[in-house]
Amino acid sequence: MSNTGGGHKASADAIKAAFEEKYGNKYEITIVDLWKEHTPHPCSAMPDTYSFLVKNAFLWWFTYTTSNPRLIHVPYLTAVSFIVSDGLNQAFDLYQPDLVVSVHPLMNHIPVRIMEERIKKGSMPPTNFATVVTDFTTCHNTWFCPGATRVFVPTSYCRDLAVQNDMHPEQVVLHGLPIRPVFTRRLPPRPKLRRALGMDTELPAVLLVGGGEGMGALEETVSQLDAKLGDKAQVVVICGRNQKLQKRLRARPQGPGHLKLVVTGFVDNIHEWMGACDAIITKAGPGTIAEALICGLPILLNGNVPCQEEGNIPYVVDNRVGAFETRPAVIASIIRSWLLEGGEGMREEFADMGRRSKALGRPQAVYEIVHDLADLANEPYFDYGPATAALLGDRGRHDLGHK
Repeated sequence: MSNTGGGHKASADAIKAAFEEKYGNKYEITIVDLWKEHTPHPCSAMPDTYSFLVKNAFLWWFTYTTSNPRLIHVPYLTAVSFIVSDGLNQAFDLYQPDLVVSVHPLMNHIPVRIMEERIKKGSMPPTNFATVVTDFTTCHNTWFCPGATRVFVPTSYCRDLAVQNDMHPEQVVLHGLPIRPVFTRRLPPRPKLRRALGMDTELPAVLLVGGGEGMGALEETVSQLDAKLGDKAQVVVICGRNQKLQKRLRARPQGPGHLKLVVTGFVDNIHEWMGACDAIITKAGPGTIAEALICGLPILLNGNVPCQEEGNIPYVVDNRVGAFETRPAVIASIIRSWLLEGGEGMREEFADMGRRSKALGRPQAVYEIVHDLADLANEPYFDYGPATAALLGDRGRHDLGHK
């Protein structure tokens, strides 16, 4: 993996947790940031550029779109593989994996190429390579390496993209996004859960999520929600690591005429907060959307990372499980119509949104992925992958992007 954004690490953690729950200590799972820990500078600094790029929309768009065509990224990654091959070879010697799993788009073509060379030389036993795609709909084409044994995708949209990128349909498996096993657990009744979390047991509740850095127009959104909902609702704000924002929000007036406001920082029990709330406001991150679907929450998307999260917006809107709006005042009006003033028709539609959301959720996806990964670890001789390509010679050879 590479820790660019929280989603890749979250998916890796979910897979590890499901392995441990399902198989105990039968498998040793090691999560490694290959870019940061096993490549030379400047490649090792690549993960640190992600936050800067996504905060500068044009730079991110330019980087994403220019590298998306296979005509560009295949020769580019081929060249990079020569720079990082020593470090990756040392990593493979150190960890001696029975299976290599990637949860990052830039860690597919290069390790597959190096694994095939190692297997051919006899410095590595036949070993499978699997990719678990952690983007929800719109995916960068580097996710899809025809030399991989399997690619696990969360949606039919991603499955079609994989096939368009020369992967055989048999290589592509649709299970869903790997979400932490805790999301499959039954929660206490909502009143009891709310009391434990310091919430009002009766008021309608909205969960406002700002991501790990507490990014987005959270403060203005809270102000607009306060103005439009008053003391008829409560809002839980997850501020991540943004302690200054937490302090300002906690200083806001509360009591008659104002929202009941519950403010917290980074949390590891987001499943409980989702279970305690009636709706969620969040950017279009794939992991949070997948978690909200499992919890059956109507979703109000308030922003997105350009390119890879853009497709998540129509996924939510077209499936009628939520809406998209970036203006805080309009966000507050939508929430008011959902929770307070929409009339009987809106209340029925809001309940239907929750039911449709629940139906789209895939809480068992992580277990299905882990089951298939265990098979790949136990049997290296599959029809595709670096082991097959190395052992079949010219018949199985691929050129990073070609079978």
